[in-house]
This record gives sequence, C-alpha cells and structure tokens, in this order.
Amino acid sequence: MTLFDSVILGIIEGFTEFLPISSTGHLIVASHFLDIEQNSVNKAYEVIIQFSAILAVIFNYKDKFSIKKIDLWMKVFIAFLPLAIIGFIFSSQIKELFNVTIVAVMFIAGGILFLIVEKFFIHEDAHTTHSVEDVTLKQSLIIGFAQVFALIPGTSRAGSTIIGALLVGLNRKTSAEFSFLLAFPVMSAVAAYDLLKYYKDFTDTNIMVLTVGFVTSFIVAYLTIKLFLKFLDKFTFVSFGIYRILFGVILLTIFH
Repeated sequence: MTLFDSVILGIIEGFTEFLPISSTGHLIVASHFLDIEQNSVNKAYEVIIQFSAILAVIFNYKDKFSIKKIDLWMKVFIAFLPLAIIGFIFSSQIKELFNVTIVAVMFIAGGILFLIVEKFFIHEDAHTTHSVEDVTLKQSLIIGFAQVFALIPGTSRAGSTIIGALLVGLNRKTSAEFSFLLAFPVMSAVAAYDLLKYYKDFTDTNIMVLTVGFVTSFIVAYLTIKLFLKFLDKFTFVSFGIYRILFGVILLTIFH
C-alpha cells in the first residue's frame, strides 16, 4: 500500500463511517479500483483507520464520556448487545456475504428504505425524543435489533441504526447522535478483535503509511460528524437514499 492509497482510504473511512452510506462497502470498492490486495497487512491498516474514527467520536462528545452519563451508556450497551451476540454466533456465515454484488444490492435496498421512511413515516409531530439522554431502554433495544442488519455488507451500521431510531420516535439529529455513540462500543469491539487477530502484521507494515492513514481518518471523521449534524438541521435523509440507490446501480453496472 502506498501513501496515496493510505490517504484515499483514510478519507473514505473517515467520511463514510458515520454517514448512512456504508464505510465497508466504499472501502471494498475503493480497494478494488486501487488494486489493493486484501491481505493481513492491509487488513491491519483498516484496523488503524477504524480506531482513529473511534477517537473522533470521543473528541466530539467528550461531555458524554463521564460517570455522570452512566444511564446513557447503559442504553448504548443494550443497543450494542443484539449485534454482538448475533455477529458472534453467525460470524462464519457473515464472512461469506462479502462480495460486490451483495454490497450493491444492499446499497439500493437501504436507499429505497430511507426514501420510504422519509415519505411515509417521518413527520415532525412524530418526533418524541429530542436528546440522546431521553432515549428509553425499549427504544435502545429496538435500535439495537435494527443495527443487526448492518452485518450484511453494504447495509451501513449508521444507516440501519438511524432508520431504527427514526421509526421509534427519535428526531433526525438525535438519531444520528445516538448512532455516533453506539459506534463506540461496536467499533471498539471490532478493532480489539482485529488487533488480536492481526497484531503480528503491524511489525511488517510501513509506519508512515499507518500514521498518514490514522491522521487522515481522524481529521475527516471529526469534521464529518460536525458537518453531518449541521446538515440535519436543515435537510432530511432523502439525499442519502438517492445516493445509495445511484451508487448501487453503478456498482451493478460496472461489475456485471
């Protein structure tokens, strides 16, 4: 992997991790076009840029990471459990789903679902939850089960949790913020698992490439979180739904 590859993948990870457009799907496609081999060394690199995205959440929400917010994190943990349990049980089956066709189909399906939710289900008077602290245990659990769909490549962890949150009464901004916080235990668990799996490969990896990817992903993720919330103050998720459909169609056209 070159420095150029590192910058490109760092930008993609940082920009797409917290948007409802699937970071995994974009990384798979980008790696294909950049002709990056999916070996253990490059997978170790992906662990690094995912970890930097986790740090972006912490830096954006420093006030949430305190003992005073234990009730909030209890709800986040409850939302995390369904994905953790089902992902562990069906890990081998999930790995078999990683191909461009499935990514493309799930991009399209997710895009259509966003358009349907925005058209028929989301009305301003239906938003009953306007703060992540006000999310109930029941809402958390439902959002957690919605997140399980993210195990299918191309679905988007952020996308599935945001849709689940919208359907149980969170407004758009609160849905996004709860998704950001929920990313912390999810991505921490994934990064920890991958670190144990690929730790030997870090010694063989170019430190400069890792550093550039880490810094790039962190900066882009940090800014993306802030800009995404500002975007939701004025706009809906319709544009993301349209983007997902178009991107999925392009993938099917290119790879078939």
